[in-house]
Amino acid sequence: MTTEPKLELLENFSSINAIDPTLYDRFDVKRGLRNADGSGVIAGITNISNVHGYVMSDGEKVADEGQLQFRGYDIYDLLRDTSAAKRFRYEEIAYLLLMGELPTKDQLEGFIAAIDAQRELPDGFTASMIMKDTPPDIMNMLSRTILLLYAYDTDAENRSPEHEVHTAISLISRLPRIMVLTHYAMNARYNNGSMIMHRFIPGQSTAETILSMLRPDRQFTPEEACMLDIMLCLHAEHGGGNNSTFTTRVLSSSDTDAYSTYAAAIGSLKGSRHGGANRQVLAMQSEIKQNVSNWEDDDELADYLARIVNKQAFDGTGLIYGMGHAVYTKSDPRAVICKRFAEKLACGTEFEAEFHLLESIERLSPEVILREKGTHKDMCANIDMYSGFVYSMMGIPQELITPLFACGRIAGWAAHRFEEIVSGKRIIRPAYKNSMRGLRPYTPMNER
Repeated sequence: MTTEPKLELLENFSSINAIDPTLYDRFDVKRGLRNADGSGVIAGITNISNVHGYVMSDGEKVADEGQLQFRGYDIYDLLRDTSAAKRFRYEEIAYLLLMGELPTKDQLEGFIAAIDAQRELPDGFTASMIMKDTPPDIMNMLSRTILLLYAYDTDAENRSPEHEVHTAISLISRLPRIMVLTHYAMNARYNNGSMIMHRFIPGQSTAETILSMLRPDRQFTPEEACMLDIMLCLHAEHGGGNNSTFTTRVLSSSDTDAYSTYAAAIGSLKGSRHGGANRQVLAMQSEIKQNVSNWEDDDELADYLARIVNKQAFDGTGLIYGMGHAVYTKSDPRAVICKRFAEKLACGTEFEAEFHLLESIERLSPEVILREKGTHKDMCANIDMYSGFVYSMMGIPQELITPLFACGRIAGWAAHRFEEIVSGKRIIRPAYKNSMRGLRPYTPMNER
């Protein structure tokens, strides 16, 4: 067995990399690109989407009902029509994000056909790239396979609109398939499970394709496919300021290729402070279910939430995951829509009691935080409060939840890349203030 040499960096890692927190105020550095009131620093202009959660009045931030718009259309309007002809809407929203307008029937059919035509992976790709050296996290595999697909694109460095749109459509089409294949490859490698490799069925929507490839018997109900389609729509885009979309903008501004850009965006989304937060929500909810004996007892539930807030339970951070958002204050429209469909799916099933528990967590959390911390902050449930629950009802494994987020968000990332290529015209390079004053005298090696 070989041992690594001992490095002083390992012993002094924190002290070497520490910055005096008072310097952020002294130099007026907006930590995390956030203003003092929590609002985001304006870093660009976009026509793609708008996230609204508050208004500024006389220089003060005032809470308001949440609103999410795609290309000027309200998300409630885009998802309101539940007629049979409008049952699957992710492809329509992806078209809207990429092309700027809602499609006609013929345009949508052509777009769906283009997606359908790209689902096939290169010959031998699954065996050599997905089943070989499969990592323990699907998000890493999504990044890896996107980078590998660069090698199969004979014109990968082409920045023309035609090639950019083609690349985006191919990844919208292929990511769901890669995700499911990786899930089963991981199951085989790490859990000695079966490696199920269903072929995709031409003509199925993105949501149907995912469920058809994921289920061992390929069976799913129309209601399940509709719910998954709604989730993909809610994940498709969320403004230019979120971390993974900003990552997309940053890489695109450097004039790198599309594959490198989308792979980096997935790396960002994986983080527990971003898309990976949904796993924290599920873990916290699981602990609450195990430790609160009567889910209908508000006092018992509030007491346990207080323990979480006071860093005496769950992960010791004091955070009630699934509550709060950087922009939304009174309501998160994604959570409102997700909750509405979750309630419908749970009604009359064994999941109904759990749904009411989540409702109680949402209702009690602001009161508990005010009581325990003595500060009032406008706080609403975010989409993560109910998204994991919805996926659980559909029997979707937890390790697929963040990858599903990526499968939906690829459309939004592509739209922002297109806009950055056309309108950005300058590499994104923010400044960092150097806190060290003057020059340190150099000491020759033999005198150190």
